Amino acid sequence: MMEYKTAEAFEEVSDAFVDIIKNLDEEVLNTKPADGGWSPGQIGDHIRKSYASVDTMNGNSRETEREPDARIPEIKSTFLNFDIKMESPEGVLPTEKRIDKEKLLGALELRIRQSIDVIDNHDLTHTCTDYEIPEYGAFTRLEWLWFNIYHTQRHLKQLQDTVKALRKAD
Repeated sequence: MMEYKTAEAFEEVSDAFVDIIKNLDEEVLNTKPADGGWSPGQIGDHIRKSYASVDTMNGNSRETEREPDARIPEIKSTFLNFDIKMESPEGVLPTEKRIDKEKLLGALELRIRQSIDVIDNHDLTHTCTDYEIPEYGAFTRLEWLWFNIYHTQRHLKQLQDTVKALRKAD
């Protein structure tokens, strides 16, 4: 198994993501780009919903019968391929309602703290058994964390591009 700097990578990407949200006013946060994509707030809401995977990481688990990081390269190549457009599963689609910046930030920061707690206090090599992503099967805690890191990196780029496009449109 490779060595991963999971805590550092997760904190770095989630901090960068939250910092952008913090620096937006609520009007920009709720403005959709001209191309019809998600508003910055919706991107944040989508990430907030996806971080519910921490409930799976805190749930039931078992010893892993394969390399605990086996799926990380596939996760990375999928999420960091910016040439493909992905469809979001219904359960993590963002709301169409106006997003309250402080509520969004509070919810994101809570999920981030919970994820750091998993890193600090759980065996990351164990396989989580409460939920599986159909295309992948059961993830270890380590794979779930890297799924969140790469997924957040993908949406951090989307957030940066969206904010840039909105500022240009002003």
